[in-house]
Amino acid sequence: MDYSQFLALKQEIGLLIVFLLVFLYDTFCSPKAGKNVPGIAIIFFGLLTLAGFGQACAPATSAFAGMYVTTPTIVAIKNILNVGVFIVLIQSIKWANSEFISVRRGEFYELILLTLLGMYLMISSRHFLMFIIGLETASLPLCALVAFDKKRYESHEAAIKYVLTAVFSSAILLMGLSFVYGLSGTLYYSGIAAALCGNMGVMLAVALAFVMAGFGFKISLVPFHLWTADVYQGAPTSVTSYLSVISKGSAAFAFLVVLTQVFGSVYEAAWEWMLYALIILTITIGNLFAMRQTNMKRFLAFSSISQAGYIMLAIVGDNAMGVSALMFYTLVYIFSNLAAFGVIGAIENATGKLDMTDYNGLYKTNPRLAFTMMLAMFSLAGIPPFAGFFSKFFVFTSALNGTNSAALYVLVLIALINTIISLYYYLLVVKAMFINDSENPIATFRSACSERLGMWICVAGIIGLGIVSYVYNYLLTVVA
Repeated sequence: MDYSQFLALKQEIGLLIVFLLVFLYDTFCSPKAGKNVPGIAIIFFGLLTLAGFGQACAPATSAFAGMYVTTPTIVAIKNILNVGVFIVLIQSIKWANSEFISVRRGEFYELILLTLLGMYLMISSRHFLMFIIGLETASLPLCALVAFDKKRYESHEAAIKYVLTAVFSSAILLMGLSFVYGLSGTLYYSGIAAALCGNMGVMLAVALAFVMAGFGFKISLVPFHLWTADVYQGAPTSVTSYLSVISKGSAAFAFLVVLTQVFGSVYEAAWEWMLYALIILTITIGNLFAMRQTNMKRFLAFSSISQAGYIMLAIVGDNAMGVSALMFYTLVYIFSNLAAFGVIGAIENATGKLDMTDYNGLYKTNPRLAFTMMLAMFSLAGIPPFAGFFSKFFVFTSALNGTNSAALYVLVLIALINTIISLYYYLLVVKAMFINDSENPIATFRSACSERLGMWICVAGIIGLGIVSYVYNYLLTVVA
């Protein structure tokens, strides 16, 4: 075996080095020095993120007989995920140093890094064996993270639901892959695509349905979404924010690669209408259920389900514009959703309140938090000139680029109508903060420096990505 192949895994090796440094420091430092673990993790991970941007122009390479591939597009995708993880690590400092969590704070950062390693492998894999290894590497530590707050019953319940969901979704996905292997005789993406080229049959349709269902659980597509709200509500807020953006984003990228590179030849014959149905159901049902929520974490859970439908629209285009739109949408979603979770986490850490009615009159007592939440809601709703408007615009444009399909125009029209519907429930939060009165509003408090820093970064991203078009142009150039 040629061990020089491991040099192709630069980002994975860098992440493992960061993990080992954090693990060794957490293991051998004194109890008094343990409070520096978050800072150590953030500093080293920040250096890794900067190094990743330095590899943006690296040539495409492969390793392990083509099972692993890295390209400038894949490097850019991993860098986008790194930005989101970096913000999550910053926002979680106060929670990690709290009285009940401090004894396990090292494990929190180590598990986060391990799940990210699995997501790296999922995105770079070109063989389903490596893909499953990456999927399980990402999923199992997430189960522990969901149950991290072991003294809360809700956290236990959420962990059980997440474990069962992960087990069943992996089993369904593996069942589909076993059918695919039986039809093609290989697990290489390129080999399967060559074997299935134009050979549409009942068994392939069944196999593809199983594969899409397995991915649907990971991305929270309807009707595979029922675990999402309960897990988001029960998990610690820092873990929920990680689940909502990083886990969902990596699964969406992996889904894009599998559908286009493995099953692209049977798009019109097999999975086109499956994908259309999933998108319509996901966006519509996510919006309808979000209107009924009063708990802020459940509210953002159903919001994230709806957002997953918009992310899937980028896959429909199956072109360079679609890939770049998916990357840009994920980047914008990271800043927007983490800004909202940053405000929720700050208020929860200070007061323990999570109900939407608790936010009544927030602008009068905590105007900066209310302003940050307002920007997040405007961006998620797609109101110009904020970044969320342009991310939706690019997704719709990529879906319709070069098509004469009436069905696709109807699909985009339904998505646009749902965008108008989503304005209603996003503005409910803004109305609560700026218009509704409260006899017992949240008292004025000063959030931690780390929480403020995380929210400032998110606000800068929401405003900056709405003004600077260079980012999308750069992503389009990388993909092309």
